[in-house]
Amino acid sequence: ANCKFAAVKEDGSIVCWGVASDTSAVQDRLQGVKKLWSCGGAFAAMVEDGSIVTWGIPEMGGDSSAVQHQLKTVQQVLGTFGAFAALLADGSVVTWGDEDSGGDCSRVQAQLKNVKHLQATSAAFAAILADGSVVAWGSSYSGGNSSRVESRLRNVKQVESATEAFVAILADGSVVTWGNEDEGGDSDAVQDQLKGVQQVQGANCKFAAVKEDGSIVCWGVASDTSAVQDRLQGVKKLWSCGGAFAAMVEDGSIVTWGIPEMGGDSSAVQHQLKTVQQVLGTFGAFAALLADGSVVTWGDEDSGGDCSRVQAQLKNVKHLQATSAAFAAILADGSVVAWGSSYSGGNSSRVESRLRNVKQVESATEAFVAILADGSVVTWGNEDEGGDSDAVQDQLKGVQQVQGANCKFAA
Repeated sequence: ANCKFAAVKEDGSIVCWGVASDTSAVQDRLQGVKKLWSCGGAFAAMVEDGSIVTWGIPEMGGDSSAVQHQLKTVQQVLGTFGAFAALLADGSVVTWGDEDSGGDCSRVQAQLKNVKHLQATSAAFAAILADGSVVAWGSSYSGGNSSRVESRLRNVKQVESATEAFVAILADGSVVTWGNEDEGGDSDAVQDQLKGVQQVQGANCKFAAVKEDGSIVCWGVASDTSAVQDRLQGVKKLWSCGGAFAAMVEDGSIVTWGIPEMGGDSSAVQHQLKTVQQVLGTFGAFAALLADGSVVTWGDEDSGGDCSRVQAQLKNVKHLQATSAAFAAILADGSVVAWGSSYSGGNSSRVESRLRNVKQVESATEAFVAILADGSVVTWGNEDEGGDSDAVQDQLKGVQQVQGANCKFAA
């Protein structure tokens, strides 16, 4: 999550590093951590007694003191770039953090009753109510005002989000969108096609909807599917990077579209894209893990689209992870291979000798963290944004879970 990490240890305590990761003011309360959430500027943790502890940039969700007495029986916590929203067991919602990022829901507080689920963009929240209606708040630019489509938001079954827009799937399979009109909030041009929708995926500033018949409808930036529409039938899986989409269709082949140089054009590697098991995207590239443990990449070279430097090492790969512009692969022998932008974790040479017996790799925007079998942790990438954990290395023992957030980590 952006540029910080938090690690949860075996004893339920927390260790943090990266930007705005100082836990000293709340360390005595950070025992027995059960759940961990993040927004762009802060972390929130549920501890043993069910209470919520927050830290980070105070005005961006790190300070929940004004609402602490309300944070009881919390069921779900969600973050925008600068605020948190918590759904309580009684169906009410509590918010804190930057007002312009959804931290102030006073305008709609009276409507926030019988809430069943929350969704978020970069600076707005949307709540699905038990009666199938939706309430939105936060930045209008990012979907915080749904008044333009309010009358149509009935029998809503699901709400998904991109960076600046929301999309609601209704019970009849139709779709309603709102938010930044240039970034997915306006689906008027394809509205007549949006029937029988089963799944919607948001990516940066665009959406793709999978219909009952397995066909695809797209809208937003770089969403033109005309060149591949005849192949977009029987879609089984859908992935996205910052500039493009990739879909697995009925015969197992991969179809891509979007900005060509940012992952939208896979023609150079199309013949290699067989038996694909996993696809992952950075901001401008894709990496596909094949059944034989090899990896195929395409898109912007500086975003991980060119793995030729490490191609010979990419054998027996078990899992892929990504930052904004780099990939990391965990191999069967517990080692890790990284490529892409060095700034974003694409060069692990500094810590390569320590990357042994790796069980899990997590990421923030510009850094990776590996959890080893002995519960220790290794980090690399942008040192100012979570890639350097030296200051807390002696505390990073017995780590069970790590969450990245913006430019910090918590363990």
